[in-house]
Amino acid sequence: MTISSVTSLLIWLPIASALVIWLLPLSRYATGSLAVLVSLVEVGFWIEQVTRFDFGQSGLQFSESATWFGDLGVSYTVGEYGFSLWLVGLTVVVMAASLGYGFWVGRDRPRAYFGLMLFLTGATVGVFVAQDLLLFYAFFEAMLIPLYILIGVWGGPGRLGATVKFVIYTMAGSLLMLAAIVVYGLQAGTFDLVDAPTSTSRWLFLGFMFAFVIKAPLFPFHGWLPDTYRESPPEVTAVLSGVVAKTGLYGMLRIAIPTFPEPTSYYRTAVLALAAATLVYGSLLAFRSPDFRGVVAYSSLAASGLIALGLFSGTDLGFDGAVLQMVAHGLVSASLFLIAGAVERRTSTGEFRLLGGMARGRPALATLLMTAGVISLAVPGSASFAGEFLILAGAFQRAWWWAVIGASGIVLAAMYMLRLISAVLHEARGSTVGDEALDLRPGELALVVPLVCVLLVLSVWPAGISGRSFAGDNPTGAVEAQFR
Repeated sequence: MTISSVTSLLIWLPIASALVIWLLPLSRYATGSLAVLVSLVEVGFWIEQVTRFDFGQSGLQFSESATWFGDLGVSYTVGEYGFSLWLVGLTVVVMAASLGYGFWVGRDRPRAYFGLMLFLTGATVGVFVAQDLLLFYAFFEAMLIPLYILIGVWGGPGRLGATVKFVIYTMAGSLLMLAAIVVYGLQAGTFDLVDAPTSTSRWLFLGFMFAFVIKAPLFPFHGWLPDTYRESPPEVTAVLSGVVAKTGLYGMLRIAIPTFPEPTSYYRTAVLALAAATLVYGSLLAFRSPDFRGVVAYSSLAASGLIALGLFSGTDLGFDGAVLQMVAHGLVSASLFLIAGAVERRTSTGEFRLLGGMARGRPALATLLMTAGVISLAVPGSASFAGEFLILAGAFQRAWWWAVIGASGIVLAAMYMLRLISAVLHEARGSTVGDEALDLRPGELALVVPLVCVLLVLSVWPAGISGRSFAGDNPTGAVEAQFR
C-alpha cells in the first residue's frame, strides 16, 4: 500500500465498515468492538501520514486523482496540505473517543448507531481532503445524513425540533453553495481546486460563505446550535462542536479565501465585524447559560468567531493561530462534552442549580474537568493561549481595534469557564448530587484522558502545528498561492 492510498483509505475504510455492520447480524458487543477497532486503525493510519509528511514542501501531498465525470471535468481528487493533515487528525481522534463513549454507555440499536458514526467519520475526513469542488460538496452533504438520524433517534426529549432546525439551516446554506459551485465550475471550465483559476465574483463568494458561516456557525446564523447541542447525545455533540463545526471554518480557509481573493478583500471588514460580534455574543451567552452543555455550546460559538477573526485578518500570524485554535478547541470541546455526558449520567441533569460539590470524592472527574477547563480559558502556557495569542497578534496587524475586541471576548471566556468549574465542582452540593454519584470509571478515563494528554502535548509544543500548517515562511501567500 502506498502512502498516497492511505488518504482514500481514511475515507473509505470507515464507510465500508459501516456497510459491514449494517449488513451482517453481529452481536451488540461485536458491533461496538469492530467500530472502535476501525476508529483506532484510522488513528494509526493518520500517525503514519504524519511521520511521512514533508512539512518543508509546498503544495498537495498524499494525493490521488481519477476521472469522475469526464464531460464536466469532475474528478475524484484527494490529498492533504499541512493544515488539512491536522484537521484529519482531529477528526479521527475525536471520532475514536466518541465511538468509544457510545460503546461504553451501550447505545441501543447498536448496528444502526455505530454504522452511522463510522459513516460520519469517512464523510468528515472526505471534506478535509477533497480537492474537487463537487467532491467536497458530496462529502459536505454526506455528513448531514448520519447527523440527522443520530440526533433524531438517540437525542433528548426535544430532539425532533432540534433535528428539523439543524437540517433547515444546513440545507439552506448547502443549496446556495451548490449553485455557486456549478456556476463557478462552468465559468472556470473545471471543478479542480488545485488548478482552478481565481474568481472576482462577489456573488459566488457569498454563496460559499453562506454555507460556511452556518456550519461554523457565526452570528446570526447560529440558530440551530443551542437546541442541537443540548438535545444530541453527548458524544454526537462532541463531534458536532469539535469536528463538524470546523468544516465550515476549513471551507473559508481552503475555498473562500484563496479562490476569491478580490471578494475576500472587499468583504473583509464585514466578515471581521461578524466574527467579532460572534465572539462577544457567544461569550456573553455562555456566561449567562444555566447548564453545563449551554456553557460549552456557546463557548464553541465564541471560538468560531475568534477563529474566523484570525482567518480574515489576512495575516501570517492570523492563519497560523486559526489552524492551531481549530485543533485545540476541537479537543477541548470534545473533552468537555464527554465530561458533561458523564456528569449527566450520574445526576440526570446538567443544570448548575442542581449540581455542585462533585469534586469531593471524585478526584478523576475533578482533575480532568479542571485541566480541560483551564486550557479552555487560555491560561499562559496552554495550547489555547498560543492559538488565541497568534490570532490577536494577526488581528492587531490588520487593525488594533480588532485585537481589542478579541481580547475582550477572551476575558469573558475566563469568566464563564471558571463559573462552570465552580458550579460543578466547588459550590454547595445540589439536590441531584449524592454520595452514590461515582467518580469516572476506567472506561470513561480511557476516552477522555487521551484527549487531555494531546492538549497537554500541544501546550508544551504548539509550534508542532502552528509552525507546520503552511509551507514556507509566508502562510498568507501560501493560502492564496500554494494551492495553484
